[in-house]
Amino acid sequence: MRAWFAARPWKRAAAWLVLLGPLFYLSYGLANWWATTRAHVPSMVFAWERQVPFWPWTIFPYWTINVFYALSLFLARDRHTLDRHGARLLTATLVACSCFVIWPLHFSFGQPAVEGAPAFLFEALRGFDQPYNQAPSLHIALAVILWDWYRQFLRAAWARWVLHVWAFAICASVLTTWQHHFIDIPTGALLGLFCIWLWPLARTVSMPRAWRLARDPQRWKLAGFYAAGAAACLSLGLALGGMALWLAWPAAALALVALNYAGFGARGFQMDGAGRMGWAARWLFAPYRLGAAVNAWLWTRRLPAAVEVVPGLRLGRVPTLAEWQAAGRPRLVSLCAELQLPRVVPHARCVPLLDLAVPPPVRLRRAAAVIEGQRRAAAGGPVWVCCALGFSRSAAAVIAWLGRYGDGGGLAQAEATVRRARPQIVLRPAWRVSLAPPDAAASGATPHE
Repeated sequence: MRAWFAARPWKRAAAWLVLLGPLFYLSYGLANWWATTRAHVPSMVFAWERQVPFWPWTIFPYWTINVFYALSLFLARDRHTLDRHGARLLTATLVACSCFVIWPLHFSFGQPAVEGAPAFLFEALRGFDQPYNQAPSLHIALAVILWDWYRQFLRAAWARWVLHVWAFAICASVLTTWQHHFIDIPTGALLGLFCIWLWPLARTVSMPRAWRLARDPQRWKLAGFYAAGAAACLSLGLALGGMALWLAWPAAALALVALNYAGFGARGFQMDGAGRMGWAARWLFAPYRLGAAVNAWLWTRRLPAAVEVVPGLRLGRVPTLAEWQAAGRPRLVSLCAELQLPRVVPHARCVPLLDLAVPPPVRLRRAAAVIEGQRRAAAGGPVWVCCALGFSRSAAAVIAWLGRYGDGGGLAQAEATVRRARPQIVLRPAWRVSLAPPDAAASGATPHE
C-alpha cells in the first residue's frame, strides 16, 4: 500500500487542482457577468421541456461531480496520464466558457421554492451560478470526461454499473434541477468527447503532436469540401431549428474530418493497429462514418466483397462479419482510416490511410510489409486486403506488395495483375509516383505528403 501511494504524482496533482479550481470559478464567473451586461440574452428551449419534473433531491447527484472532479486528479498512476486528464478538464473549461461569451444563452423559466436539505445546496449553487452559461453544458462535458477517467480503474462488472448509473444521474440532474435546457446536454456531450479525442491517455497517440500541415493540394481541396459541408449543416440546423439542430453533430464531425485532411492526417481518426477506433472518435465521427458506410455500399453492392489477385491474396472492401466468415476467416489487412473492422476478427492489422488522398511512399511500403507479415503468419491461408471500396488504398497496397515481394515484373505488371482481378480500381498518376521504388522517386518527382 505504501508503494502504491508513493508511486502517485501527488504534488503534480495538487498543482493541477490549484490551477483548475480557481480557473473554473474565474472563467465561469466572468462568462456569467458578461451575460448579465447584454441587453438581450436568448433562450433555446423546446416546448416539451416544461413537462420535465422538478425534483429537488437530484441536486445531490448534481453536486457530487465536484468531489469526483477533485479526487480524479489524485488517482493518476503517472505524470503522463495526469497531464492528459488535466488537459481534458482545462480544455473543456476554456472551450465552454468561450462559447458562453460568444453565444450567451439563459435558462428561460425559474426554479420553484426549495425546502429542507436540498435548499442549502441550491442556495450554494446560486451563490456563483446564474441562469446563463448554458450551451454547451460544462457540467455534462465534465461528466463525460470523468466517466471515461474513472472506468479505467474499475474491473468488476458491478462497479462499472454503479459508475454508469452515477454518470447518468449527474447528467439527468441538469434537467430535473432546472439548471439547463435540453440543447445543452448533447452539445456538452460533444465537447466532452472532443476533449477525450484531443487528449487520449495512450502514450502512443498525441493529437497536438500529430499535427503536420498538409502539403498535398488534394488534401487541402478535400479539407475545403468537408469544411463547407460542416458550415452548411450548421447553418441549416440553426435556420430550421427544432429537430434540425441535430445537424450540429454532423457539422462537428465534418469539421474534424476537415482538420484531419488539413493537418492531423489519418491519426485523427484514432484507428488502432487492429482496425478499431477509440470510443470517443467513434461517436464524434459517427455521422461521417455512417455516410462513408452508405457510400461504400452504394458503390460496391453489385460487386463481390473481394476478389483473388494471386493465390491466397484477396482484395476488396471492408468485410462484414458474415462476409469474413464465408470467406474462410482470412487474415485481414485494412488500409481504411474511417471504417472499422468487425470486432471479433482475430489477428487483423490496420495501416490507416486517408480516403482519396495519396499517402507518402513510406506508408505504402509499410502496408506492403504488413501484408507480407500476414501472408507469412497465415502459412498458406488466405489474406484479405481491404479499404472502404477496395478501389484505391487497398489496391495500391497490393500493388506495392506485388512489386516488392511478388514474382517481379515491375509496378506496371503488378498494376495490370490487380486491374485484371478488380477492373474498378482507381489510381491517379500521383499514386504511381508514391508507389515508385525509393531510388526511382529520388531521381524524379517528389511524392506528395
